[in-house]
Amino acid sequence: MPALTSVSGFPRIGQNRELKKIIEAYWKGAASLDEVRGTAKELRAKHWKLQAQAGVDLIPSNDFSYYDQMLDTAILLNVIPQRYKRLAFTNPEETLFAMGRGYQGDKGDVTALPMKKWFTTNYHYIVPEIEENTEIRLNGTKPFDEFNEAKARGILTKPVLIGPYTFLKLARNAQAEELTYDKGLVNAVAAVYAEVIKRFAALGAQWLQLDEPYLVLDKEDGDVSLFKSLYAKILPAREDKIKVLLNTYFGHIADVYETVNLLGFDGIGLDLNEGKDENLAAVEKYGVAENTTLFAGVVNGRNIWRNNYAVSLGLIDALRQKTDNVAVSTASSLLHVPFSTEGETALDPAVLKHFAFAVEKLTELKEIAVLADSDEDAKKASADLAANQALFDGTRVAADPAVAERIAKLTDADFVRQPARAERQKEQRVALGLPLLPTTTIGSFPQTKEIRAERAKLRKGEITKAEYDEFMKAQIDACIRHQEQIGLDVLVHGEFERNDMVEYFGQNLNGFLFTKNAWVQSYGTRCVKPPIVWGDVSRANPITVEWSAYAQSRTNHVMKGMLTGPVTILNWSWPREDITHEQQTQQLALAIRDEVLDLEAAGIKVIQIDEAALREKLPLRKTDWHAKYLDWAIPAFRLVHSAVKPTTQIHTHMCYSEFNDIIRDIDAMDADVISFEASRGDLVVLDAIHDAHFETEAGPGVYDIHSPRIPGGQEIEDRIYEILKKMDIEKVWINPDCGLKTRGNAETWPSLEHMVAAAKAVRAKITK
Repeated sequence: MPALTSVSGFPRIGQNRELKKIIEAYWKGAASLDEVRGTAKELRAKHWKLQAQAGVDLIPSNDFSYYDQMLDTAILLNVIPQRYKRLAFTNPEETLFAMGRGYQGDKGDVTALPMKKWFTTNYHYIVPEIEENTEIRLNGTKPFDEFNEAKARGILTKPVLIGPYTFLKLARNAQAEELTYDKGLVNAVAAVYAEVIKRFAALGAQWLQLDEPYLVLDKEDGDVSLFKSLYAKILPAREDKIKVLLNTYFGHIADVYETVNLLGFDGIGLDLNEGKDENLAAVEKYGVAENTTLFAGVVNGRNIWRNNYAVSLGLIDALRQKTDNVAVSTASSLLHVPFSTEGETALDPAVLKHFAFAVEKLTELKEIAVLADSDEDAKKASADLAANQALFDGTRVAADPAVAERIAKLTDADFVRQPARAERQKEQRVALGLPLLPTTTIGSFPQTKEIRAERAKLRKGEITKAEYDEFMKAQIDACIRHQEQIGLDVLVHGEFERNDMVEYFGQNLNGFLFTKNAWVQSYGTRCVKPPIVWGDVSRANPITVEWSAYAQSRTNHVMKGMLTGPVTILNWSWPREDITHEQQTQQLALAIRDEVLDLEAAGIKVIQIDEAALREKLPLRKTDWHAKYLDWAIPAFRLVHSAVKPTTQIHTHMCYSEFNDIIRDIDAMDADVISFEASRGDLVVLDAIHDAHFETEAGPGVYDIHSPRIPGGQEIEDRIYEILKKMDIEKVWINPDCGLKTRGNAETWPSLEHMVAAAKAVRAKITK
C-alpha cells in the first residue's frame, strides 16, 4: 500500500482562466451572479475529479476562492468592518468584492481593505481589519457547503482553512496596527475554529487542514504562548472523530517544532524544499509523537521544474528513521504554479519534459508515494524513476562563456555610483527644472482591447510590423497629449507595446523561454504569466530605446524611460535551479545596465528601473536577510545604474509589501527617487521613511489603482498633507501607487486629473 498522498491546495482560476473571465464579466454587468456561481461550481468539480483520477488520497476543499482565502477567512469569522456592512448588499459575494476591490455606487463609496504579499510569493492577500466592536463568530457556510458539494460527487475531501494563529498575526486593527492579543479575542477566535472542527466531524470529514505558514517566521515575545493558547482550546473539539493537520510551508519550524509535537496534532506538514535542513534536524532532535503523521512536503508548490525523485525519496527515508507515519505531500498549495503543461505546444517536447505544473505535480506525488514504498529491486526496475533521473544528468543547458567572462571582470567600482546622492540631486534639480511636488505616473497606461488585439494581429501575422508601429505611435502620441493636457510634470510613453513588465524584457534577452497559457493568480482576478529562465542571460538587442526616444521626440516635457530591474525579473520569472539566484540576478543586472546606458545616450534624462518585487523574496527569517539575499540583491541594482551621468535621474518602484523593516537597505539601492505602493497601507511606510532619515526622494502612492473607484481631489490633497507631515517637501513626488495597465481609461484620467489638481493646490498654498 503506497504512502498516503495529500495536496495542500489547488489553483482555482481554471485551466483557461475561466473564473477570472466570468467574475470580470460580472463586474462589467455582462454576466449574472448565478453565472459566476455556476462557473465556480464547474471548476471545483473539475479540479476535485482531476485529483481523484491522479490517485490523491487527501484532496483539498475550501481552497477555492472568488478573490482571496484570507478574505474568505475574515468573512467566515465575521471580521467585516462596519463600512462594508452598511452597504447592505443582498448577496455575500458583493460584500466580499467590496472588501477586496472597493465600491463606488448608489450604495456608498468605500475603499478596499489593504493588500499585501503572501509571504515570499507574488500572490497578494487582503489584510483583515478587526475593529474594537467586531463580534467574532461563525458567519456563513462556505467551507461546509463545498465539502458537501464534493461529497455529493463521491469525493471525501480534506477541508482547508487559514489557521487561527496566521490569521491573527496577519490581521490588523482599524489603524492598520498589529493587534493586541487579549484573552477575549483569542478565546473568540479559538471558539469559532472549535465549532468548525465539530461541524466537519458531524459531516463525516476525516481530516481538516489548518494552514499556519506564519509559524515559519521568527518568533516574537508572546508568539508561542499565543499559538499554544489557541490550539489548547481548539484541539479538544476533535473528540477522536476527526484528524487535524497543522500545515506549514515556505520555511522551517525548527524553533517551535517541539511545542507543535507536544500538542498532539494528528498531522504536521513540513516544507522539505524551503527550510528542509532545519526541519529535518528538528525531527531528528525531538522525534515524532506516536499518533502523529508527518506530511513530507517534497513536491514543490512554487516551481515548475520536475521533481528530482531521488532527492524526495531520500527526504522521506530520513523522516522514516523517526516514524513510520509519513505521508507524501505538496510543500504548499499549488495555487502558486500554472494549471497544466497541456497545450504548451510551442515548447519542444525535449524542453517540456523538464516542467511540471499543478496537474503534472499530482502525478509526481503519486509516483513518489509508490516508489517510497518499493524495495530496492523495484526502484532499480522502475521506468518512472529511470526517466526522472535522466532529466538531472547535467546536460540540459550549456553555459555561455561570454556571460561568464563579463561577470569575472566586474570590480567593486562597478557597484558604486559617483558622485554621492545629495550632490547628484542638486544637479538634477537644475538639469530637470521640475516644480516642488512633481507629478508623474508609475509607467503603464490602460491596455485597451484594441491595443491587445493589435498585438495579437502582429503575433498572428495579420498585420505588418510597420502597420503595428504606426498604431503604437498613435497610441503614444495620444497618451502624451493627454498627459500634457492634464498637467503632469514627468511623462511616460504608456508601455502600450508591452505585454507584461517581465515577459516583454525576457523576449529580448537570451536565455528565456515563454509559455502560452501558464497563468498564475497574483491578486483577485489578476493573473501573471512568468517567463522561464532556461540558460545564461544576456541582452540580445536594445529593448526600449526606440520607443522611449520616439516618445521624447514628441514632447518638450521630461520623458521617463521605463525598465524592469534584475531582481524583479528573476523574482517574477521561473528561475533556474541548477545555479544560484545570485548568479542569475547578476547576469540580468548586466543586461539591464546595457539598456540603461543606451537610454541615456538616446537623451532620456529620467530612467525608472522597477524593483517591484525586491521585498517579495526577502527570507522570512531575519537572520537570513542579508547573507542569503540583500547582500547580493541590493548591489545588483546598483550595478544596473552605477555608470550613468550625475544629471540622469534614476527612479525605482516597489509593490505592496512591508517596507519598514528594510527601509535602510532600500535607501542603499542608491536610486535618486523611489515610488511605493502605499495607499492601501494607510501610508505606514512614512514613519519608516521619517525614522530612517531616508535620503532617496520618494513618492508614496496617493491613491489605489487596484480599485476601480475614482478618488476625489480633496481626498488626495489630504493624503499629500499627511505625507508632508513626515517628509521634506523637496523630497516628495506625487504619483498613483502603481502602474495603470489594468485599469480603464474611464477611471484613469479623472483620477489623474484629481491628483494633479491636488498637487497644484498644495503647491500653491505652501509656496505663498
